[in-house]
Amino acid sequence: MSNTKNKSKNNDALRMFMGKYGIGVILVFMLVIISIMKPRFIYPSNVLNILTQISVNCLIAYGMCLAITTGGIDLSVGSQLALVSCLLGQFIVNMNMNIFLACVLAALAATLMGFINGFLIAKFDMFPFVVTLATQLVIRSLAQIISDGKGLSMAMPGFKAIYSGTLLGIPLPIIYMILISIIMYIVLHWTRFGRYVFAVGGNVHAAIASGVSVFWTKTMCYTISGLLAGLAGIIFSSKTGSAQSNIGVGYETDAVAACVLGGTSFAGGIATAPGVLLGAIIIGCIYNGMNFLNIGSYYQYMTKGIIIIFAVLLDMVINKKGN
Repeated sequence: MSNTKNKSKNNDALRMFMGKYGIGVILVFMLVIISIMKPRFIYPSNVLNILTQISVNCLIAYGMCLAITTGGIDLSVGSQLALVSCLLGQFIVNMNMNIFLACVLAALAATLMGFINGFLIAKFDMFPFVVTLATQLVIRSLAQIISDGKGLSMAMPGFKAIYSGTLLGIPLPIIYMILISIIMYIVLHWTRFGRYVFAVGGNVHAAIASGVSVFWTKTMCYTISGLLAGLAGIIFSSKTGSAQSNIGVGYETDAVAACVLGGTSFAGGIATAPGVLLGAIIIGCIYNGMNFLNIGSYYQYMTKGIIIIFAVLLDMVINKKGN
């Protein structure tokens, strides 16, 4: 009997440790292995390159985190990138609009798409997977209609500087990512809205009984997801210097991978902002490390799928009840 109790305590302790520090252990282990094989992997220049590259995925992942924490998912984020890109092309190139105003209007369009997702899900209690899968197709089609399926060059210095610029020697995309990370940490962990998000995802009936507005909580989560996807679309378009309707395909899987690696539970009600950031860093390190090791993109896709399966299994083990 005593041995059984001790075993149960050990299992609980292991789950608690992995829940708190598992992602850090994975990151450190991975960095050590890759840096041994390729020492250039941990050079400061490459570290800055990784952080710059993951900025787009990190922003999308924060929005995805909100959706998953409420018990849903947002599959339309990649299409929203394409919509923002095409709108920027029309505003800046064809309409000769001020770059700042064009970025604001494009981001607002993505925010509106996110609001529509949240409204449909919360108002009519529709399945988030079905709603966002449908809007993924609708938004992608809108991007293709707006652009007429043609790309536009946006290589003007003012727009390119959004991605290529630096502040005190730090690339601007890293600055954006740090600022959004701080804001998301405050929103999730220090505000009433953040508590509502966890409450809705943890037990929606208890949340309703406590006076939480499930409608507005879910709607705001998807609206913020749209806004963050819009900002990511601006950064990505600045990086490529072009407006294209075929970008962002599969970006939702990178965002999901970052979330689940960062401890966001598909069961809802469990997430941390620092975890999402570390999850995005791990995904970036894996891609960068595989490129260093000359591993082809086909294997990278397979690795991404395995990572998601592993992370979900780990989440199930960590949060398993009754042991």
